[in-house]
Amino acid sequence: MGVFRKILFWSYGRTSWQYDVLAVLILAFVFLTPPAWFSTGKPNGPAAHQSDVLRTTRKLFIRPDNLPANPGTHDIERQAQTEAGRSDVKVKRVQTLRGEGGQVAAYEVDIE
Repeated sequence: MGVFRKILFWSYGRTSWQYDVLAVLILAFVFLTPPAWFSTGKPNGPAAHQSDVLRTTRKLFIRPDNLPANPGTHDIERQAQTEAGRSDVKVKRVQTLRGEGGQVAAYEVDIE
């Protein structure tokens, strides 16, 4: 029982051979254990109740040529729907990208 207690509470001195053996055993376990031992067998995707909440977000770059002079979010969303080929596209964020001279070069749009 005394040896088990010493191993459990790691009470061997740092310069002892028992300490070295325990350290080697721990390292062997960490590096040699097959990953399948820790696998639950379940897919890593979102749970079924989260699938409606989690949606993929994509970036879309829209050129200002196809938009009015001062486009609003509605105009940009309509153009994003046209370019994505889907009517259910929702715009989450719009960032204006400017080129040299301060002109609008494109709109970076996050859509879902």
